[in-house]
Amino acid sequence: MNERRFSINMCKHRIPAIAVLLAVVLLIGCTKQQPHEHDLSQMKSSNGAKAVKPVILIMVDSLLSSSIDRGIQQNILPTFRYLADHGQYYKEFVSSFPTMSVTIDSTLLTGTYPDKHRVPGLVWYSANDKTLINYGTGTKDVMQRGINPFLQQTFFQLNDTHLSKQITTIYEDLAAEGRQSGSINGIIYRGSAEHTLTFPSWLHGTTSLPAEQKVKGPDFFTLGAFSNPLAGVIDLKVNMTQQFGINNQYAADVASYLIKNNHVPDLLCVYMPDLDAELHEDGPSHMDTLKDVDQQLNQIMQSYGSRDEALRQAVFILVGDSGVTPVRRAGEQAVIELPDILMNYEILTPGDTATDQTEVALASNEDMAYVYNLNAKYSMRDIADDLRADNRIDIVAWKENGWIYVMKGGTQKEMQYRPNGDVHDTYNQSWTVQNDVDVLDLQWDRARHTVQYGDYPDALQRLSAALHSHQGDFLVVTSKYGYELADKNSRSHTGGGAHGSLHRWDSLVPVLICGTERAPKTERMVDMKSYFLELTGAAGPASER
Repeated sequence: MNERRFSINMCKHRIPAIAVLLAVVLLIGCTKQQPHEHDLSQMKSSNGAKAVKPVILIMVDSLLSSSIDRGIQQNILPTFRYLADHGQYYKEFVSSFPTMSVTIDSTLLTGTYPDKHRVPGLVWYSANDKTLINYGTGTKDVMQRGINPFLQQTFFQLNDTHLSKQITTIYEDLAAEGRQSGSINGIIYRGSAEHTLTFPSWLHGTTSLPAEQKVKGPDFFTLGAFSNPLAGVIDLKVNMTQQFGINNQYAADVASYLIKNNHVPDLLCVYMPDLDAELHEDGPSHMDTLKDVDQQLNQIMQSYGSRDEALRQAVFILVGDSGVTPVRRAGEQAVIELPDILMNYEILTPGDTATDQTEVALASNEDMAYVYNLNAKYSMRDIADDLRADNRIDIVAWKENGWIYVMKGGTQKEMQYRPNGDVHDTYNQSWTVQNDVDVLDLQWDRARHTVQYGDYPDALQRLSAALHSHQGDFLVVTSKYGYELADKNSRSHTGGGAHGSLHRWDSLVPVLICGTERAPKTERMVDMKSYFLELTGAAGPASER
Protein backbone atom coordinates (compact mmCIF):
# COMPACT_ATOMS: atom_id res chain seq x y z
CA MET A 1 0.00 0.00 0.00
CA ASN A 2 1.24 3.48 -0.85
CA GLU A 3 0.99 5.36 2.44
CA ARG A 4 1.82 8.69 0.80
CA ARG A 5 -1.12 8.29 -1.57
CA PHE A 6 -3.52 7.81 1.30
CA SER A 7 -2.20 10.76 3.25
CA ILE A 8 -2.56 12.99 0.22
CA ASN A 9 -6.03 11.84 -0.70
CA MET A 10 -7.39 12.59 2.73
CA CYS A 11 -7.66 16.23 1.64
CA LYS A 12 -9.63 15.54 -1.51
CA HIS A 13 -13.03 17.15 -1.58
CA ARG A 14 -14.73 14.98 -4.20
CA ILE A 15 -15.60 11.84 -2.23
CA PRO A 16 -13.31 12.86 0.68
CA ALA A 17 -14.83 10.03 2.71
CA ILE A 18 -12.98 7.25 0.98
CA ALA A 19 -9.38 7.94 1.90
CA VAL A 20 -10.21 8.91 5.47
CA LEU A 21 -12.33 5.82 5.83
CA LEU A 22 -9.47 3.59 4.76
CA ALA A 23 -7.12 5.08 7.31
CA VAL A 24 -9.63 4.39 10.09
CA VAL A 25 -10.81 0.88 9.22
CA LEU A 26 -7.99 -0.58 7.14
CA LEU A 27 -6.91 -3.04 9.83
CA ILE A 28 -10.33 -4.65 10.01
CA GLY A 29 -9.86 -6.46 6.71
CA CYS A 30 -11.79 -6.57 3.48
CA THR A 31 -14.10 -8.90 1.62
CA LYS A 32 -15.30 -8.57 -1.94
CA GLN A 33 -18.77 -7.11 -2.25
CA GLN A 34 -21.40 -8.20 -4.73
CA PRO A 35 -22.90 -5.28 -6.66
CA HIS A 36 -26.65 -4.96 -7.01
CA GLU A 37 -26.75 -2.39 -9.80
CA HIS A 38 -28.28 -3.19 -13.18
CA ASP A 39 -27.94 0.18 -14.92
CA LEU A 40 -26.94 -1.25 -18.29
CA SER A 41 -30.18 -3.19 -18.59
CA GLN A 42 -32.07 0.03 -17.86
CA MET A 43 -30.14 2.13 -20.35
CA LYS A 44 -31.53 2.48 -23.85
CA SER A 45 -29.03 1.71 -26.59
CA SER A 46 -27.94 4.71 -28.60
CA ASN A 47 -27.25 2.80 -31.80
CA GLY A 48 -29.71 4.90 -33.71
CA ALA A 49 -29.06 8.49 -34.70
CA LYS A 50 -30.06 10.99 -32.01
CA ALA A 51 -31.81 14.26 -32.70
CA VAL A 52 -29.11 16.00 -30.70
CA LYS A 53 -25.64 14.89 -29.75
CA PRO A 54 -25.09 13.58 -26.23
CA VAL A 55 -23.21 15.88 -23.87
CA ILE A 56 -20.19 14.46 -22.06
CA LEU A 57 -19.37 16.77 -19.16
CA ILE A 58 -15.96 16.10 -17.61
CA MET A 59 -15.16 17.91 -14.37
CA VAL A 60 -11.49 17.85 -13.45
CA ASP A 61 -11.06 18.80 -9.80
CA SER A 62 -8.80 21.86 -9.40
CA LEU A 63 -8.01 22.17 -13.11
CA LEU A 64 -6.15 25.45 -13.74
CA SER A 65 -6.03 27.42 -16.99
CA SER A 66 -2.45 28.46 -16.16
CA SER A 67 -1.43 24.79 -16.06
CA ILE A 68 -3.25 24.04 -19.32
CA ASP A 69 -1.51 26.95 -21.04
CA ARG A 70 1.88 25.97 -19.66
CA GLY A 71 1.44 22.36 -20.71
CA ILE A 72 0.34 23.32 -24.22
CA GLN A 73 3.32 25.64 -24.56
CA GLN A 74 5.64 22.83 -23.45
CA ASN A 75 3.99 20.38 -25.88
CA ILE A 76 3.12 17.92 -23.11
CA LEU A 77 -0.69 18.17 -23.30
CA PRO A 78 -1.69 17.14 -26.85
CA THR A 79 -5.35 16.42 -25.99
CA PHE A 80 -5.81 19.76 -24.26
CA ARG A 81 -4.19 21.43 -27.29
CA TYR A 82 -6.64 19.63 -29.57
CA LEU A 83 -9.62 20.72 -27.49
CA ALA A 84 -8.41 24.32 -27.32
CA ASP A 85 -7.85 24.39 -31.10
CA HIS A 86 -11.19 22.79 -31.96
CA GLY A 87 -13.61 24.55 -29.68
CA GLN A 88 -14.28 27.34 -27.22
CA TYR A 89 -11.68 27.89 -24.50
CA TYR A 90 -12.72 30.09 -21.58
CA LYS A 91 -10.03 30.81 -19.01
CA GLU A 92 -11.99 32.82 -16.44
CA PHE A 93 -15.31 31.17 -15.68
CA VAL A 94 -16.63 32.27 -12.28
CA SER A 95 -17.08 29.42 -9.82
CA SER A 96 -19.41 29.25 -6.82
CA PHE A 97 -18.47 30.30 -3.26
CA PRO A 98 -17.07 28.98 -1.05
CA THR A 99 -14.80 27.49 -3.68
CA MET A 100 -15.10 23.94 -2.32
CA SER A 101 -16.19 21.02 -4.49
CA VAL A 102 -19.44 20.05 -2.75
CA THR A 103 -20.74 23.61 -3.04
CA ILE A 104 -19.47 24.06 -6.60
CA ASP A 105 -20.89 20.74 -7.82
CA SER A 106 -24.24 21.61 -6.25
CA THR A 107 -24.21 24.94 -8.09
CA LEU A 108 -23.25 23.35 -11.41
CA LEU A 109 -25.96 20.67 -11.24
CA THR A 110 -28.80 22.81 -9.83
CA GLY A 111 -28.09 26.15 -11.50
CA THR A 112 -28.28 27.92 -8.15
CA TYR A 113 -25.93 29.39 -5.56
CA PRO A 114 -25.91 27.98 -2.00
CA ASP A 115 -28.66 30.32 -0.81
CA LYS A 116 -30.93 28.08 -2.90
CA HIS A 117 -29.24 24.65 -3.01
CA ARG A 118 -28.32 24.82 0.72
CA VAL A 119 -24.92 23.09 0.62
CA PRO A 120 -22.83 25.81 2.31
CA GLY A 121 -19.38 24.21 2.13
CA LEU A 122 -17.27 21.20 3.01
CA VAL A 123 -17.68 22.12 6.69
CA TRP A 124 -20.55 24.05 8.29
CA TYR A 125 -22.61 24.22 11.47
CA SER A 126 -26.18 22.92 11.58
CA ALA A 127 -28.40 25.03 13.82
CA ASN A 128 -30.95 22.22 13.90
CA ASP A 129 -28.49 19.54 14.99
CA LYS A 130 -26.36 21.94 17.05
CA THR A 131 -23.21 20.32 15.71
CA LEU A 132 -20.74 20.66 12.85
CA ILE A 133 -21.37 19.00 9.50
CA ASN A 134 -18.15 17.83 7.87
CA TYR A 135 -18.02 15.80 4.67
CA GLY A 136 -14.39 14.87 5.31
CA THR A 137 -11.33 17.04 5.97
CA GLY A 138 -8.93 14.39 7.28
CA THR A 139 -8.27 11.62 9.75
CA LYS A 140 -7.89 13.96 12.71
CA ASP A 141 -11.39 15.28 12.20
CA VAL A 142 -12.91 11.80 11.87
CA MET A 143 -11.15 10.54 14.97
CA GLN A 144 -12.36 13.58 16.94
CA ARG A 145 -16.04 13.42 16.08
CA GLY A 146 -16.42 9.72 15.26
CA ILE A 147 -16.66 7.81 12.03
CA ASN A 148 -20.45 7.27 12.06
CA PRO A 149 -21.53 10.93 11.75
CA PHE A 150 -18.97 11.39 9.00
CA LEU A 151 -20.20 8.37 7.01
CA GLN A 152 -23.86 9.29 7.39
CA GLN A 153 -23.29 12.92 6.38
CA THR A 154 -21.17 12.07 3.35
CA PHE A 155 -22.91 9.03 1.93
CA PHE A 156 -26.56 9.85 2.67
CA GLN A 157 -27.42 13.21 4.21
CA LEU A 158 -25.56 15.32 1.65
CA ASN A 159 -27.83 14.30 -1.24
CA ASP A 160 -30.95 13.19 0.62
CA THR A 161 -31.22 15.89 3.29
CA HIS A 162 -28.78 18.77 2.90
CA LEU A 163 -29.20 19.38 -0.84
CA SER A 164 -32.46 21.29 -0.95
CA LYS A 165 -35.52 19.51 -2.31
CA GLN A 166 -36.94 22.92 -3.22
CA ILE A 167 -34.73 22.93 -6.31
CA THR A 168 -34.08 20.25 -8.92
CA THR A 169 -30.85 18.78 -10.21
CA ILE A 170 -30.19 18.47 -13.91
CA TYR A 171 -30.64 14.70 -13.55
CA GLU A 172 -34.17 15.23 -12.23
CA ASP A 173 -34.95 17.76 -14.97
CA LEU A 174 -33.83 15.40 -17.73
CA ALA A 175 -35.81 12.50 -16.27
CA ALA A 176 -38.93 14.67 -16.19
CA GLU A 177 -38.57 15.18 -19.95
CA GLY A 178 -37.94 11.52 -20.70
CA ARG A 179 -34.23 11.91 -21.27
CA GLN A 180 -31.41 9.89 -19.78
CA SER A 181 -28.42 10.96 -17.73
CA GLY A 182 -25.44 9.39 -16.03
CA SER A 183 -22.94 10.20 -13.30
CA ILE A 184 -19.56 8.57 -12.90
CA ASN A 185 -18.31 9.08 -9.33
CA GLY A 186 -20.00 12.41 -8.68
CA ILE A 187 -20.58 13.18 -5.00
CA ILE A 188 -23.66 15.27 -5.91
CA TYR A 189 -25.81 12.77 -7.74
CA ARG A 190 -29.49 13.14 -6.78
CA GLY A 191 -31.80 12.04 -9.55
CA SER A 192 -35.03 10.11 -10.17
CA ALA A 193 -33.81 6.54 -10.69
CA GLU A 194 -33.41 4.14 -7.77
CA HIS A 195 -29.98 2.64 -7.09
CA THR A 196 -28.36 0.59 -4.35
CA LEU A 197 -25.17 1.52 -2.55
CA THR A 198 -23.53 -1.71 -1.35
CA PHE A 199 -21.08 -1.74 1.55
CA PRO A 200 -18.73 -4.63 2.41
CA SER A 201 -19.22 -6.56 5.63
CA TRP A 202 -16.04 -5.22 7.19
CA LEU A 203 -17.56 -1.74 6.88
CA HIS A 204 -21.25 -2.14 7.68
CA GLY A 205 -20.41 -4.61 10.45
CA THR A 206 -18.26 -2.10 12.32
CA THR A 207 -20.04 1.19 11.61
CA SER A 208 -23.56 2.57 11.35
CA LEU A 209 -23.65 1.94 7.59
CA PRO A 210 -26.13 -0.69 6.41
CA ALA A 211 -25.16 -3.51 4.08
CA GLU A 212 -27.23 -1.80 1.41
CA GLN A 213 -28.85 1.60 1.03
CA LYS A 214 -31.31 2.74 -1.60
CA VAL A 215 -30.53 6.14 -3.13
CA LYS A 216 -31.90 8.21 -5.99
CA GLY A 217 -29.57 9.11 -8.85
CA PRO A 218 -29.40 9.45 -12.63
CA ASP A 219 -30.16 6.50 -14.91
CA PHE A 220 -26.55 5.34 -14.98
CA PHE A 221 -24.75 5.78 -11.67
CA THR A 222 -21.37 4.77 -10.31
CA LEU A 223 -19.79 5.61 -6.99
CA GLY A 224 -16.66 3.52 -7.25
CA ALA A 225 -16.97 0.09 -5.68
CA PHE A 226 -20.05 1.17 -3.71
CA SER A 227 -22.16 1.42 -6.84
CA ASN A 228 -20.38 -0.33 -9.68
CA PRO A 229 -22.76 -1.54 -12.41
CA LEU A 230 -19.83 -2.74 -14.54
CA ALA A 231 -18.45 -5.13 -11.93
CA GLY A 232 -17.83 -8.42 -13.71
CA VAL A 233 -18.25 -6.74 -17.10
CA ILE A 234 -14.86 -5.04 -17.32
CA ASP A 235 -11.85 -5.01 -14.98
CA LEU A 236 -12.04 -1.66 -13.20
CA LYS A 237 -9.59 -0.27 -10.65
CA VAL A 238 -11.75 -0.44 -7.52
CA ASN A 239 -9.50 -1.88 -4.82
CA MET A 240 -8.07 -0.16 -1.76
CA THR A 241 -4.94 1.14 -3.48
CA GLN A 242 -7.14 2.88 -6.06
CA GLN A 243 -9.44 4.52 -3.47
CA PHE A 244 -12.19 1.95 -4.14
CA GLY A 245 -12.63 3.23 -7.67
CA ILE A 246 -12.86 6.92 -6.83
CA ASN A 247 -10.09 7.76 -9.30
CA ASN A 248 -9.54 9.16 -12.75
CA GLN A 249 -8.73 5.88 -14.48
CA TYR A 250 -11.90 4.20 -13.26
CA ALA A 251 -13.90 7.16 -14.56
CA ALA A 252 -12.14 7.07 -17.94
CA ASP A 253 -12.62 3.30 -18.26
CA VAL A 254 -16.34 3.49 -17.48
CA ALA A 255 -16.88 6.37 -19.92
CA SER A 256 -14.94 4.51 -22.61
CA TYR A 257 -17.04 1.39 -22.12
CA LEU A 258 -20.30 3.32 -22.44
CA ILE A 259 -19.09 4.96 -25.65
CA LYS A 260 -17.86 1.74 -27.27
CA ASN A 261 -21.09 -0.08 -26.41
CA ASN A 262 -23.45 2.72 -27.49
CA HIS A 263 -24.76 3.39 -23.98
CA VAL A 264 -23.96 7.09 -23.68
CA PRO A 265 -26.99 8.89 -22.17
CA ASP A 266 -28.13 12.36 -23.20
CA LEU A 267 -25.90 13.81 -20.47
CA LEU A 268 -22.96 11.95 -18.95
CA CYS A 269 -21.08 13.60 -16.08
CA VAL A 270 -17.58 12.23 -15.52
CA TYR A 271 -15.70 13.25 -12.37
CA MET A 272 -11.91 13.15 -12.19
CA PRO A 273 -10.60 13.83 -8.65
CA ASP A 274 -6.90 12.91 -8.79
CA LEU A 275 -5.40 16.29 -9.69
CA ASP A 276 -6.81 18.02 -6.62
CA ALA A 277 -4.87 15.85 -4.17
CA GLU A 278 -1.56 16.48 -5.90
CA LEU A 279 -2.08 20.23 -6.06
CA HIS A 280 -2.87 20.29 -2.35
CA GLU A 281 0.38 18.47 -1.70
CA ASP A 282 2.69 20.21 -4.20
CA GLY A 283 0.96 23.48 -5.00
CA PRO A 284 -0.35 24.84 -8.32
CA SER A 285 2.94 24.20 -10.15
CA HIS A 286 2.28 20.43 -10.19
CA MET A 287 2.03 19.08 -13.75
CA ASP A 288 2.56 15.28 -13.70
CA THR A 289 -1.03 14.37 -12.88
CA LEU A 290 -2.30 16.81 -15.50
CA LYS A 291 -0.36 14.83 -18.10
CA ASP A 292 -2.20 11.74 -16.90
CA VAL A 293 -5.50 13.61 -17.26
CA ASP A 294 -4.53 14.48 -20.84
CA GLN A 295 -4.04 10.79 -21.63
CA GLN A 296 -7.31 9.82 -19.95
CA LEU A 297 -9.19 12.45 -21.96
CA ASN A 298 -7.60 11.07 -25.10
CA GLN A 299 -8.69 7.55 -24.11
CA ILE A 300 -12.30 8.69 -23.76
CA MET A 301 -12.30 10.52 -27.10
CA GLN A 302 -10.51 7.71 -28.97
CA SER A 303 -13.32 5.38 -27.88
CA TYR A 304 -15.26 6.95 -30.75
CA GLY A 305 -12.50 5.88 -33.14
CA SER A 306 -10.70 9.22 -33.27
CA ARG A 307 -10.84 12.63 -31.66
CA ASP A 308 -12.41 14.11 -34.79
CA GLU A 309 -15.12 11.45 -34.74
CA ALA A 310 -15.71 12.11 -31.04
CA LEU A 311 -16.59 15.73 -31.78
CA ARG A 312 -18.87 14.68 -34.64
CA GLN A 313 -20.84 12.37 -32.38
CA ALA A 314 -20.83 14.18 -29.02
CA VAL A 315 -20.41 17.51 -27.31
CA PHE A 316 -17.47 17.51 -24.92
CA ILE A 317 -17.36 20.03 -22.07
CA LEU A 318 -14.33 20.10 -19.79
CA VAL A 319 -14.74 22.09 -16.56
CA GLY A 320 -12.49 22.98 -13.64
CA ASP A 321 -14.17 23.65 -10.32
CA SER A 322 -11.88 25.98 -8.36
CA GLY A 323 -8.52 27.64 -8.50
CA VAL A 324 -5.63 26.66 -6.23
CA THR A 325 -3.29 29.13 -4.57
CA PRO A 326 0.08 28.35 -3.00
CA VAL A 327 0.27 28.19 0.78
CA ARG A 328 3.41 29.46 2.48
CA ARG A 329 5.79 26.97 4.00
CA ALA A 330 5.79 25.92 7.64
CA GLY A 331 7.49 28.54 9.80
CA GLU A 332 6.13 31.43 7.73
CA GLN A 333 2.90 31.82 9.75
CA ALA A 334 1.01 30.28 6.85
CA VAL A 335 -1.80 28.87 8.97
CA ILE A 336 -4.24 31.29 10.62
CA GLU A 337 -5.30 29.46 13.78
CA LEU A 338 -8.81 30.75 14.39
CA PRO A 339 -9.00 29.27 17.94
CA ASP A 340 -5.97 31.40 18.86
CA ILE A 341 -7.57 34.59 17.53
CA LEU A 342 -10.79 33.79 19.36
CA MET A 343 -9.22 32.35 22.49
CA ASN A 344 -11.44 34.45 24.77
CA TYR A 345 -14.58 32.76 23.48
CA GLU A 346 -16.08 29.41 24.47
CA ILE A 347 -15.55 27.47 21.22
CA LEU A 348 -17.46 24.35 20.18
CA THR A 349 -15.26 21.25 20.07
CA PRO A 350 -15.73 19.30 16.79
CA GLY A 351 -17.88 16.25 17.47
CA ASP A 352 -19.63 17.84 20.45
CA THR A 353 -23.12 19.32 20.60
CA ALA A 354 -23.44 23.03 21.34
CA THR A 355 -24.85 24.01 24.72
CA ASP A 356 -26.14 27.29 26.12
CA GLN A 357 -22.58 28.05 27.23
CA THR A 358 -21.08 27.61 23.73
CA GLU A 359 -20.33 31.02 22.26
CA VAL A 360 -18.63 30.31 18.94
CA ALA A 361 -18.38 27.48 16.40
CA LEU A 362 -15.71 27.32 13.70
CA ALA A 363 -16.03 25.70 10.28
CA SER A 364 -12.82 26.02 8.29
CA ASN A 365 -12.92 25.52 4.52
CA GLU A 366 -9.20 26.11 3.80
CA ASP A 367 -9.01 29.70 2.49
CA MET A 368 -12.48 30.43 3.86
CA ALA A 369 -14.26 29.83 7.17
CA TYR A 370 -17.66 30.24 8.75
CA VAL A 371 -17.55 31.66 12.28
CA TYR A 372 -20.82 31.18 14.19
CA ASN A 373 -22.10 33.44 16.95
CA LEU A 374 -24.14 30.98 19.02
CA ASN A 375 -25.48 33.23 21.75
CA ALA A 376 -26.23 36.89 22.34
CA LYS A 377 -23.31 37.59 24.66
CA TYR A 378 -21.27 39.16 21.86
CA SER A 379 -22.35 41.17 18.83
CA MET A 380 -21.38 40.20 15.29
CA ARG A 381 -19.19 43.30 15.14
CA ASP A 382 -17.37 42.27 18.32
CA ILE A 383 -16.29 39.01 16.69
CA ALA A 384 -15.57 40.73 13.36
CA ASP A 385 -13.26 43.25 15.02
CA ASP A 386 -11.26 40.45 16.64
CA LEU A 387 -10.90 38.67 13.31
CA ARG A 388 -9.94 41.63 11.14
CA ALA A 389 -7.16 42.63 13.52
CA ASP A 390 -5.04 39.83 12.00
CA ASN A 391 -3.19 41.15 8.92
CA ARG A 392 -3.41 37.74 7.24
CA ILE A 393 -7.21 37.99 7.06
CA ASP A 394 -8.55 39.26 3.74
CA ILE A 395 -12.25 39.95 4.32
CA VAL A 396 -14.75 39.53 7.15
CA ALA A 397 -18.48 39.71 6.34
CA TRP A 398 -21.82 39.15 8.05
CA LYS A 399 -25.49 40.00 7.55
CA GLU A 400 -27.48 42.15 9.97
CA ASN A 401 -30.79 44.04 9.70
CA GLY A 402 -31.07 43.44 5.96
CA TRP A 403 -27.55 44.68 5.20
CA ILE A 404 -24.33 42.82 4.49
CA TYR A 405 -21.28 44.29 6.22
CA VAL A 406 -17.83 43.68 4.76
CA MET A 407 -14.52 44.58 6.44
CA LYS A 408 -11.00 44.47 5.03
CA GLY A 409 -8.60 42.57 7.25
CA GLY A 410 -5.76 44.54 8.85
CA THR A 411 -7.46 47.88 8.05
CA GLN A 412 -10.38 50.06 9.12
CA LYS A 413 -12.00 49.86 5.68
CA GLU A 414 -15.63 48.78 5.60
CA MET A 415 -18.56 48.73 3.19
CA GLN A 416 -22.21 47.75 3.32
CA TYR A 417 -24.58 46.51 0.64
CA ARG A 418 -27.93 44.82 0.14
CA PRO A 419 -29.86 43.38 -2.81
CA ASN A 420 -32.13 45.61 -4.90
CA GLY A 421 -31.38 49.23 -5.62
CA ASP A 422 -30.32 51.49 -8.46
CA VAL A 423 -26.81 50.05 -8.95
CA HIS A 424 -26.46 47.26 -11.53
CA ASP A 425 -23.53 44.89 -12.00
CA THR A 426 -22.15 42.92 -14.96
CA TYR A 427 -24.88 40.28 -14.62
CA ASN A 428 -27.74 42.83 -14.41
CA GLN A 429 -28.18 42.17 -10.69
CA SER A 430 -29.27 45.25 -8.74
CA TRP A 431 -27.79 46.44 -5.45
CA THR A 432 -27.60 49.23 -2.95
CA VAL A 433 -23.96 49.88 -1.98
CA GLN A 434 -22.36 52.37 0.34
CA ASN A 435 -19.06 53.43 1.91
CA ASP A 436 -15.66 52.01 0.88
CA VAL A 437 -16.37 49.65 -2.03
CA ASP A 438 -12.61 49.14 -2.44
CA VAL A 439 -13.03 46.44 0.20
CA LEU A 440 -14.36 44.20 -2.58
CA ASP A 441 -12.40 45.92 -5.36
CA LEU A 442 -15.57 47.29 -6.97
CA GLN A 443 -15.38 49.92 -9.69
CA TRP A 444 -18.42 52.07 -8.92
CA ASP A 445 -19.59 54.43 -11.64
CA ARG A 446 -21.95 56.66 -9.71
CA ALA A 447 -23.08 58.56 -12.78
CA ARG A 448 -24.12 55.42 -14.66
CA HIS A 449 -25.21 53.52 -11.55
CA THR A 450 -23.02 50.50 -12.36
CA VAL A 451 -20.37 48.45 -10.63
CA GLN A 452 -17.66 46.36 -12.27
CA TYR A 453 -15.95 43.49 -10.49
CA GLY A 454 -12.19 43.32 -10.04
CA ASP A 455 -10.36 40.82 -7.83
CA TYR A 456 -13.60 39.33 -6.46
CA PRO A 457 -15.73 38.05 -9.38
CA ASP A 458 -19.51 38.32 -8.91
CA ALA A 459 -18.63 39.18 -5.31
CA LEU A 460 -21.91 40.79 -4.26
CA GLN A 461 -24.06 37.84 -5.29
CA ARG A 462 -21.67 35.04 -4.28
CA LEU A 463 -20.97 36.51 -0.85
CA SER A 464 -24.65 37.19 -0.25
CA ALA A 465 -25.50 33.61 -1.26
CA ALA A 466 -22.99 32.17 1.21
CA LEU A 467 -24.35 34.36 4.00
CA HIS A 468 -27.88 33.14 3.25
CA SER A 469 -26.95 29.49 2.64
CA HIS A 470 -28.12 28.11 6.00
CA GLN A 471 -29.67 29.11 9.30
CA GLY A 472 -27.86 30.97 12.04
CA ASP A 473 -25.86 34.07 12.87
CA PHE A 474 -22.42 33.70 11.36
CA LEU A 475 -19.56 35.50 9.68
CA VAL A 476 -17.68 34.65 6.50
CA VAL A 477 -13.91 34.99 6.75
CA THR A 478 -11.31 34.58 4.00
CA SER A 479 -7.52 34.57 4.06
CA LYS A 480 -5.05 36.57 2.02
CA TYR A 481 -2.85 35.05 -0.68
CA GLY A 482 -0.44 32.48 0.75
CA TYR A 483 -2.37 31.87 3.98
CA GLU A 484 -4.91 29.31 5.11
CA LEU A 485 -7.57 29.29 7.85
CA ALA A 486 -7.71 26.49 10.40
CA ASP A 487 -9.70 25.30 13.38
CA LYS A 488 -8.71 22.63 15.89
CA ASN A 489 -8.84 19.65 13.52
CA SER A 490 -8.09 21.20 10.14
CA ARG A 491 -5.51 19.61 7.90
CA SER A 492 -3.14 22.35 6.73
CA HIS A 493 -1.48 22.48 3.32
CA THR A 494 1.72 24.37 4.16
CA GLY A 495 4.09 24.35 1.20
CA GLY A 496 1.27 23.08 -1.03
CA GLY A 497 -1.97 24.56 -2.28
CA ALA A 498 -5.47 25.44 -1.03
CA HIS A 499 -8.71 27.07 -2.17
CA GLY A 500 -12.02 28.25 -0.78
CA SER A 501 -11.82 32.05 -0.94
CA LEU A 502 -13.80 34.69 -2.84
CA HIS A 503 -10.72 36.06 -4.61
CA ARG A 504 -10.14 35.53 -8.32
CA TRP A 505 -7.20 33.21 -7.68
CA ASP A 506 -9.59 30.66 -6.15
CA SER A 507 -12.68 31.61 -8.16
CA LEU A 508 -11.75 31.62 -11.85
CA VAL A 509 -11.65 28.28 -13.65
CA PRO A 510 -11.19 27.01 -17.21
CA VAL A 511 -13.99 25.66 -19.41
CA LEU A 512 -13.43 24.02 -22.81
CA ILE A 513 -16.43 23.32 -25.06
CA CYS A 514 -16.08 21.26 -28.24
CA GLY A 515 -18.54 19.72 -30.67
CA THR A 516 -20.99 22.63 -30.71
CA GLU A 517 -21.05 26.23 -31.88
CA ARG A 518 -23.47 27.23 -29.16
CA ALA A 519 -21.90 29.36 -26.47
CA PRO A 520 -22.99 29.80 -22.84
CA LYS A 521 -24.84 33.04 -22.15
CA THR A 522 -22.45 34.05 -19.34
CA GLU A 523 -19.12 32.91 -17.96
CA ARG A 524 -20.54 31.83 -14.62
CA MET A 525 -20.84 28.29 -13.29
CA VAL A 526 -24.29 29.06 -11.89
CA ASP A 527 -25.67 29.62 -15.41
CA MET A 528 -24.33 26.39 -16.93
CA LYS A 529 -27.25 24.13 -16.04
CA SER A 530 -29.56 25.94 -18.46
CA TYR A 531 -26.85 25.67 -21.11
CA PHE A 532 -26.53 21.90 -20.59
CA LEU A 533 -30.30 21.50 -20.87
CA GLU A 534 -30.31 23.52 -24.08
CA LEU A 535 -27.60 21.33 -25.57
CA THR A 536 -29.50 18.13 -24.74
CA GLY A 537 -32.66 19.50 -26.32
CA ALA A 538 -34.47 19.47 -22.99
CA ALA A 539 -34.92 23.23 -23.06
CA GLY A 540 -34.83 25.96 -25.65
CA PRO A 541 -32.31 28.81 -25.74
CA ALA A 542 -32.38 30.92 -22.60
CA SER A 543 -33.56 33.95 -24.57
CA GLU A 544 -36.68 32.02 -25.64
CA ARG A 545 -37.66 30.69 -22.22
